Amino acid sequence: MLAFLFTQISHWFEHIEQQRNDEFLLGARDLAELERRMRLAERD
Repeated sequence: MLAFLFTQISHWFEHIEQQRNDEFLLGARDLAELERRMRLAERD
């Protein structure tokens, strides 16, 4: 039961992180900025 709960919480945090990353990338004004943001996101 505890392992299941830990897995669910882990998935929840991964989902939140993915949403933040998507929002960060969607904020790019042009292709050059999108590429820069993609490189920054890869480092984190």
